[in-house]
Amino acid sequence: MNKCLALMVVAGLTACTTTDDIIVDRKGVDPAKYQQDLAECQGYSSEVKTGEKTARGAASGAVVGGLIGAAVGNSRDAQRGAGAGAVSGAARGASEGSREEVQVVKQCLRGRGYKVLN
Repeated sequence: MNKCLALMVVAGLTACTTTDDIIVDRKGVDPAKYQQDLAECQGYSSEVKTGEKTARGAASGAVVGGLIGAAVGNSRDAQRGAGAGAVSGAARGASEGSREEVQVVKQCLRGRGYKVLN
């Protein structure tokens, strides 16, 4: 699998869950204040180390995939296994980071008194 395709797979998987999907009961809520609070909470979510989680996932996936490929075949199988493992691990790490970002925003909004519905 080439690097461009791998990046597209990872980007596609991480785009599934965003902080834009958070639903808040806005009855009695000042829209301007909510937007300010949401922006601040999203700022906190940027502290989640999603890039590092993606890189760690890719590295560990490459190692495991390479070992499996080497165990069942030759060096070419090890390379293919490492590539597949890297993509899978990166996607898993990116997805984990994205979910954590959403959780940070939800917790922040709850802490500010908003009723988060999802």
